[in-house]
Amino acid sequence: MTQPTSTASHQQIHEKLSKVRHLILDVDGVLTDGRLYFDNQGNEQKTFHTLDGHGIKMLQKSGVAVAIITGRRSSLVEKRAHDLGITRLIQGREDKYTAFLELFANEPYDLDNIAYVGDDYPDLQLMTRVGCPIAVPDAAHPVLERALFVTERRGGMGAVREVCDRIMHAQGTFEAALAPYLAD
Repeated sequence: MTQPTSTASHQQIHEKLSKVRHLILDVDGVLTDGRLYFDNQGNEQKTFHTLDGHGIKMLQKSGVAVAIITGRRSSLVEKRAHDLGITRLIQGREDKYTAFLELFANEPYDLDNIAYVGDDYPDLQLMTRVGCPIAVPDAAHPVLERALFVTERRGGMGAVREVCDRIMHAQGTFEAALAPYLAD
């Protein structure tokens, strides 16, 4: 089965990304490569990419809030979110739209200003409602079909960094976010 390509133009994608005020991420398959690792004692291990982490930090500094909604529970995800300054985290929930409503219960939001990155069927509940649904290239076919665009990088391999950079480029904040690394 071939991977579907987005029917959205580069300009349409750019316009949608320019409106993003909140980026919501899945974990397994998006922030990680989707594989689950367990040692002989049953302890879970996860691998996160540093590019994704730094991209998230830069995006948050540019004014875009980041949240995580994931179907599994993991203390590793809690630690990673804390290390990245992500305070909005809901774990153990496959009903992601309901989890999203809980996250935003006490503040106004516009679905058009929300981007969501997913890879599997439970992500569809939220992806089909937000203004900027994004998939990773190894996502389930129905997810790929419903994405505004598909990242070039795979989940756990810099896909989230790619999304963060594209949002900042669309919003004109990328150069300012990069400037501290170019200073003498």
